Formats: sequence, C-alpha cells, structure tokens
Amino acid sequence: MECNKISIRNFRNIEAADITFDGGVNILCGENAQGKTNMLEAIHFTSLGKSFRTTHDEELIRFGEEFCEVSLDFTDTVRRQNITVRMMQGKKKQIEHNKNKVTKLSDVVGVFRTVLFCPEHLSLIKEGPGERRNFLDIALSQLYPMYLKSLQRYNQILKQRNQLIKAAEDDRATFEATVDLWSAQLAHEAAIIARYRYRYIKMAEEHVKRFFGEMTGERETPTLVYLGSSKQPIEEYEDVAKTEAAYLELLNTRHDREIGAGCTLWGIHKDDIRITINEKEARAFASQGQQRSLALAMKLAEGEVCAAITGERPVFLFDDVFSE
Repeated sequence: MECNKISIRNFRNIEAADITFDGGVNILCGENAQGKTNMLEAIHFTSLGKSFRTTHDEELIRFGEEFCEVSLDFTDTVRRQNITVRMMQGKKKQIEHNKNKVTKLSDVVGVFRTVLFCPEHLSLIKEGPGERRNFLDIALSQLYPMYLKSLQRYNQILKQRNQLIKAAEDDRATFEATVDLWSAQLAHEAAIIARYRYRYIKMAEEHVKRFFGEMTGERETPTLVYLGSSKQPIEEYEDVAKTEAAYLELLNTRHDREIGAGCTLWGIHKDDIRITINEKEARAFASQGQQRSLALAMKLAEGEVCAAITGERPVFLFDDVFSE
C-alpha cells in the first residue's frame, strides 16, 4: 500500500498544500512548528476518520476558518483510490471513498491502512492498560471489519449495563430483572473480541522479539502475554465458548461488588497486555531507552502482522522517531 498524493486545505496550521509522494521512503524536513506532524496527522486522519492528537474535530480546522478538507490518493495491490474528509464548524464531518459518500465511519476504517509511531507512544509501555487496549483496537479494526463491529456493539452494551448498575440502588427490581440479559450479550461480544486480541498478540510477539533483538544485539528478550479479566488460562482464549462462560460467570455472580463500584468490573474493557524484558515487567523496570525501543518494535510488528493478514504492508508514519 502506497500513499501517492495528499491535498490539504485549512488543516491545523496548513492553509493549503498539495504534496506528491515517492513510492519509497519520504522524509519531511523543516523548522519546528511548520506543520510536519500536522501533515502526518492529516494522512493518518484519512485512515481512521479521527485524529490521534485530539477527540475534538473542531480543533483540526485552521484558526479563523470555517472548514477544512483532506483528500488522499493511495494505491493498494488492486487499484488507485481516494479518501476525502471534509469538516465544517458545528457540523458532522463528511467522508467520501472514491467519490461515494460514506455514511458510517466503520465503512472506511481499514480501507487505507497505516501504522503510526510518535514520541507519545512510549505510553504503550509505561502507562496503564487503556493505552495497550487502544493499540490493539486500532490495529485490529483496520484488519477485521467484524472486530470493529463487535467492539462497537460491546461498547454500546457496556454503556447500557453501566447505567443499569448506577441506577440499581434506587431501583433494584429493574436491575435484577434485566441484568442477566445485558451480561449475556456483553459476555458474548467479549469472547469474540478476546480471541481476536489473543491471536493478534501471539502473532505480534515473534516480530517484536525479532525487531527488539536487532536493536539490542540480541541481549534482551521481550514477551507479550494477553491478560484477560476473566482470569482463565491463557490458551483458552482460543475457545470462544469457554471465554464467554468465564466472563458470564463473573458478570452474574458479583453484582454487589459492581453496584458498590458503580460500573462493570469484568470484560475486555479491563484487559491488558503483560510486556516483559528478560522476565521483568517493562512498565516498572525498563529504562526509557528500552521502553522506546520496545514501543517501536511493537509498531513495526503491527506492520508485519498487517502484511501477513492482508498481503500488503501498510503505510508507516514515523513522527520524530529519533527525538530522544
């Protein structure tokens, strides 16, 4: 997969730009605050339909302007394609794929696949489980439309179940009458998502070991292990039925703890990846250099897994990769 050309209007500090890329490695050079990261953000934005730097689309529109537009031409193994995203102040963004309007964001995710690495991705190693779950969700959503749909269903069910839990103290009868229904649906989607994640981590681990070994002269060995909140044996995440049953048992037998906490305590929204170097927890014991190398190795592995599954490598976007 290759990025051929990008046209930008009023995106961040970029008033207007039309850039054609070479088929190989492209390097953006310039002074600070001239828009290099903004350019990468614009490219990545067409891949997922959202920014990696903000959750507020209005922040992407150049100060003082009413709209912004990003139009990207790219080539996959079959043909040349285009994705265009337009945003106006106070209105829903518009996305077109090959001049056809996209009504759901999920329909464009995975069409143009990217792997992004920036200094903030040190959080993959040193921050909490949410960063690693986000890494998995972005990588898997670009590879499997069914994963994204299952994740969206899971989040909708989780929201409803959490609302039910919060209202339980005032309306225990409604909680008791309906909680099992929500738990069953949540456990079903959780089992599907957990298997995708488990398989992905198994594939990624071998590439992470190779890339990290090349960076460290084979002196250190990293490991990646999927930690599901169902607490079942690792290899059993391959079995959807067993995983569903394990999650369902937790969700059906610990209602008082969840009511006390005011939220759902078990499910894939609580899962994590255990990352170690020479059997020591990387989050606690790895140096900043080790953390950076490991985060980069995970991003390179993301590209290799993508190539293995789809038959072509994604577009790699490296932002200030040597900053530290």
